[in-house]
Amino acid sequence: MLNKVFAFFLLILCLNKAFAQNDVVNDDEKSSFNLNKPEREQWLKNTGAGLFIHFSVDAQLGVVISHSLVGASDDYVDRFFTELPKTFNPDKFDPYQIAVLAKLAGMKYIVFTTKHHSGFCMWDTKTTDFNITKTPYKKDLLKQFVDATRAVGLDVGLYFSPEDFYFLHANHLPISRTNVVMDAALTKKYADYNRRQCEELMTNYGKIDVLFIDGEPKEVVKQTCWKLQPDLLITRGAIKTPEQTLPGTPITQPWLSPITIGTAWQYQPTNERYKSGSQLINLLVEARSKGGSLLLNVGPKPNGELAEEQDGRLREMAAWYFINHECIDSVKTWVINKENNILFTAKGDAVYAIVTEAAEWKEGERKTFTLHSVKAQSNTVVNVLGQNSKIMEYKPNADVSCKYKQTASGLEVSVVKAQRIYDDHRWPNAVVIKLDHVLPAITEAVTVETDDAKPAGTGFLLSGRLYDFKNKNVKRARFAYRAYRGRVETLYADQWKYTDWVNVSPEGRFNTTIKTASGSFEYKAVAEQSKVDVEGDTKLLN
Repeated sequence: MLNKVFAFFLLILCLNKAFAQNDVVNDDEKSSFNLNKPEREQWLKNTGAGLFIHFSVDAQLGVVISHSLVGASDDYVDRFFTELPKTFNPDKFDPYQIAVLAKLAGMKYIVFTTKHHSGFCMWDTKTTDFNITKTPYKKDLLKQFVDATRAVGLDVGLYFSPEDFYFLHANHLPISRTNVVMDAALTKKYADYNRRQCEELMTNYGKIDVLFIDGEPKEVVKQTCWKLQPDLLITRGAIKTPEQTLPGTPITQPWLSPITIGTAWQYQPTNERYKSGSQLINLLVEARSKGGSLLLNVGPKPNGELAEEQDGRLREMAAWYFINHECIDSVKTWVINKENNILFTAKGDAVYAIVTEAAEWKEGERKTFTLHSVKAQSNTVVNVLGQNSKIMEYKPNADVSCKYKQTASGLEVSVVKAQRIYDDHRWPNAVVIKLDHVLPAITEAVTVETDDAKPAGTGFLLSGRLYDFKNKNVKRARFAYRAYRGRVETLYADQWKYTDWVNVSPEGRFNTTIKTASGSFEYKAVAEQSKVDVEGDTKLLN
């Protein structure tokens, strides 16, 4: 009995501390425990992508999901909680068709927002009247989603926010993301409220495959959900989930990056900036080349339909995935993740060289690439995914075969873009060259560390360090840098600028000074190893 009492007060202490802190994005590594089963984390590593759906009652306004409540006037808050549910009717929501499209685009699971920070519940909950069944829609929308996702053969994922603005408001607390002070009784009430909601989600909807926890208090959610569903994979709350960005270097542990299809998580009808299909495909490829999974987010319109811009981009991804699926599914990282604009994934003794920035590569044009990290064998075979490299439409005599030659400077690969995908012959997306029966030309990539920048006169001193670089043919290094536009806008950022090459000291250190305009910039160290640029992680200087 004493042990139970002690455990209870320990939980309360943790909840108080957790709620008083900022909800830091990527606080996953600070989690107190991870009960994910190894096979479930391996499943995620094999999974190329998932679809994220942000959808709540304030989609009717076309504004940021939930966050407009922080710092809002009493009038705004009152009408948000009382008026918006009266007109929310997503009667055109067709989760089956969304799941079909997601599957075509290579997604293996879908994560749906059951409750965002506002506290509005998208299921038939007994814990609050602030839920979807108390709207003109009346039905349990979450059940529609779960049933449809399973019917299509995708895994079911739930997003859940234990941070609940409706609860705070109902208990006469300020709606804030930081420093909300609760006494022990209210802290317990808050934990019980979230626990009961999690019990509903984990017992009323069958097997749940993935859970994404956003906000605090996470621990009560994790304890409840793992207890009821031991095979559940918890992503945020247990593993790395870098948001609106990709890691600068490959990561061996399981990870995923939630990234929006535009700039907004929820539907934003105006002033939105969608990423192109090519940008989204390149994000997927980069995530896979670094050992992770892309969780691509869409936001349905208030009636439940996907906007035409979102539908179109998912279909462009679907066409690309239909051609190139094998370079995405169940692949591993290569000895390095890229050479210039060519990114790599691997499977068995096959390597996939994924040529990005291919918009200017004309149909019927032969291009030759020299790869420095790949070495041919006597039985090496080269193909372009999706095409047979024997026949080109309307050009029966054209030589569209794939060729390769091992030279002193690297593996020379020559291929033709021979398959017609668009009517205008201008398919702009990455071309994938499959190299069967090859070996790494570099046994192990050098480890590059980017140090913190320091002021130096009118500019900044950039420095870096190499580890395990002896006998790896590394003699020089440099730095890449560019202006930082913001956490979301950095995905649309300008091309990197590069410093001149500098020598690496016998201890593996190197540095240089740059002059930049005022403002924030991001930077990374780069070492040249056997004619290949190996990058360190990206850092930010505000």
